[in-house]
This record gives sequence, C-alpha cells and structure tokens, in this order.
Amino acid sequence: MRRAQDATSLTFLGGAGTVTGSKFLLEHAGRRLLVDCGLYQGEKQWRRLNWEAPPVDPTTIDDVVLSHAHLDHCGYLPRLARDGFSGPVHCTAATADLARIILRDSAYLQEEEAANAAKYGWSRHAEPLPLYTGADAERAIKLMQPSGPGRRLRLGDGPPELDLEVALLRSGHVLGSTSPHVTAGNATVLFSGDLGRPAHPILTAPEPPLASRTVVIESTYGDRSHPAVDPTHPEMAAAIRRTIERDGSVVIPAFAVDRTEIVLLALAGMLERGDIPDVPVWMDSPMAIDTLEVYRNPAHRDEVRPGVLAALAGMTQLRAARTAEESMRLNNPGSPCIMVSASGMATGGRVVHHLRHLLPQERNLILLTGYQAVGTRGRSLADGARELKIAGRYVRVRAEVLQLDDFSVHADADELVAWLAGLPEPPETVHVVHGEPEASRALANRIRDELDCAVNVPRLHERVLVS
Repeated sequence: MRRAQDATSLTFLGGAGTVTGSKFLLEHAGRRLLVDCGLYQGEKQWRRLNWEAPPVDPTTIDDVVLSHAHLDHCGYLPRLARDGFSGPVHCTAATADLARIILRDSAYLQEEEAANAAKYGWSRHAEPLPLYTGADAERAIKLMQPSGPGRRLRLGDGPPELDLEVALLRSGHVLGSTSPHVTAGNATVLFSGDLGRPAHPILTAPEPPLASRTVVIESTYGDRSHPAVDPTHPEMAAAIRRTIERDGSVVIPAFAVDRTEIVLLALAGMLERGDIPDVPVWMDSPMAIDTLEVYRNPAHRDEVRPGVLAALAGMTQLRAARTAEESMRLNNPGSPCIMVSASGMATGGRVVHHLRHLLPQERNLILLTGYQAVGTRGRSLADGARELKIAGRYVRVRAEVLQLDDFSVHADADELVAWLAGLPEPPETVHVVHGEPEASRALANRIRDELDCAVNVPRLHERVLVS
C-alpha cells in the first residue's frame, strides 16, 4: 500500500559521470517514475552498461517520462520493455513521432551489427546477439502515450499527496523536447532534459522554468561558452568551396533529429546566396528523411520558427538516398557533392561506410558540426587521428577534417546558468548531470558561486532525498 509519509527520493541510474545514458528514478509514496531512458554511447566502459541487467527491476517501474527523442534519452526503452516494463511512456506528440523512427532505426542497427559481427568474426562471442530487436522496439513504441496540448499529466488515481503531477515545459533543444517538472507531494523536481539555445535557428525558445526545490540540470557544455555564430557560416562555406574546387566531396556526419534540419537550412542559405557551388546535396539517412517529414507536420508547426519550412522546401538541389544501393553509389560519386548522413558522431549508420571509402582521399572533406563524445569516431577525427578503425580494419585519414561549433543546439554554460537564474526563486539543491566530468564540475562550481545553493555532481547509482 502506498503511504504519503514515505520519503521522496531520486536515484541517478545514468547520465552521471558521462554525457549519455540519462536515466533518473523518482520514487514517491511507493510510485516509481523513470525520467528518461537513454542508451549509453561513446567509450566502451559506458557502452558495456547497456548490456548489464537493468539497474532497477523494470516490472517495478510505474511510468516513464521522456524529455525528448534523442537516443541517449530514449534508446534504452526497448530493453526496458523486453525485460518487463509495461507501463505508459509519457512524452509530447512530436517526441512520440520522432522516437518511433529512432527506436526502429536503433533496433535495425543493433541487429545489423550483430549479423555483421557473426559474418565477419568481429565478436568474441560465437553467436553475437543484438542488444534488442525490432520486436522489442515495437513493444516499447506501443507503450507511448503522447500528452495533450497542455502538456500536463497526472500520474496515479489516488489522493493528490500520493500521485505525481508532471508539466512538460518546452526546452527548445529538438522538436518536441521538454524539461519535465514533477510535483510529488511537497517535493518539486525540475529536470532540464537537454536545454536548447534561445537563438535556435529552427525552433522557438525554451519556456521559463517553474519554481522547484530540486533541479537536475545537464552540463554538456558546462565548461564553455559558444562563440558568436555568423548565420552565413563563412568558414563552412569556404571549406566546401575549396573541396569542390579540388573535385572532392563533402561528408557531414549529422544526427538525423534536428542537426540534419539545421545543416540543411544553412546549406540552403549558402546556395541561395551563391556562397557555394550549385552541387547536389544528399540526405543519406532514411531516418533523417522521415524526421524531416515530422518537422514539416502541421501538427507541430507551433514549435517551428516562421519561414524555416519554406526555405527548406525551396532547396531544389536536395536529393534523398533512401535505398542502400543509392547510398553505396555515393561512396564513388563521380562528381562533387555534399552528403549529410547519420550518425552525428560516426558511431554507426551509413556515414561510417562513406568515411571508410572517402577518408583515404585528400580531396574530400569531413565536416563535423557539433559535440563529439569521447570514444566516438567523430571525437577521434576531431582530435586529429591519422587512422580510424572501421569494420575491424584501420583506414588512413588523408581527407581534410574540420570541426565547427556553429551548429550546437545545447545551451552553453552562460545559458544554463541564466536558465537556472530564471527560476521564480532559487532552488535548494541543484544536481549537475549529463556531462563529461570536467564540464559537470565546472558548471557545479559556477552555480555554487553565482546562485549560492547546494550543488552536487552525482555518482552513478547515487540516491538522494528530495523532500
């Protein structure tokens, strides 16, 4: 029986000590709510955790709330559902639309990787298995319950002091993204999710935060400030021009959700102004192609800035490589082109095959358009790797590699602190998560100094009281 006097607690089951795998368990009066259910990416020490037994028995979790649809926030759902979770997954309608695409693609890649490992002997296991299957993804998708227009939920059907109330505040990071605000009796907990930037080129700005005694805030860019961005992206345009002049092609690893749309918007502007030659621009990611249609959906128009969809619709050079055969032809394109292909950190997907074929040629350009987590191929390229391991073999890096900070849609340290300072009254405690250790510590120190509240950088599996 649920009891009102039970202490409300918060346990950090992921996103602690690293920038991926976000999972936060809130327990109140016998009810268990998991905020985000992300997959670990990047370094092997973290990816291994995806394969361990779930840190909490999935059958004991009552609800899941998703802040947004990125894999490091929703990608563990199929595993949770496979192992017994059967409760509702609450999110916005746009997040549900995107998560369906992302989870199906993730399951496909998991199965493909296991099949290739078995075929080519990459695995130490005799019969490599995927982390989860397409059937597991469909099981998780069926649990999704998009919120109504007000984005306010009541979890439970008992007295108010025993139930949870959730408000999903628009966070402006990707389409449908939110900062969940949970009221649990006398406790109030605000989860930032991934915070977007006020000047996001596609999405409207984040909503002001609600008063909260406890705040859980991301710290992806907690130790730095983004440089001022010229909307014409001159450095990117110059790199594309010199690549095409030397008869090369441009490969842009980009996340299918939001990053692809932002990159396409920038390329549309360059082509319209004549800043780059008129060459084909290929979207080489079925997931990105489907995601663009979600962004174009009139049901989500209130989140998109005016004029954006018209600019993308006017991009006559845009091509879509839907089939594997169309994608394979781009490995030897014959004439210069620009390829925007997932994944954004080159951890998987079609972009890996393009890198395998195009990295050894000096005439080509690899454009990295955002944060590259430690342990990813993108990070290795950004750090100047001379070789890259792909499909069990090392590939020489001769192509030009350029990393740009123009396209980040994560709030930087200044914007994170400003968001916190925008609370109606200072919080009692702030927990800094979802960042590499140096970034989390830097943000924690700054919050402590500037806002004068208790600040914690939690350890993995640390449990704290919030009431």
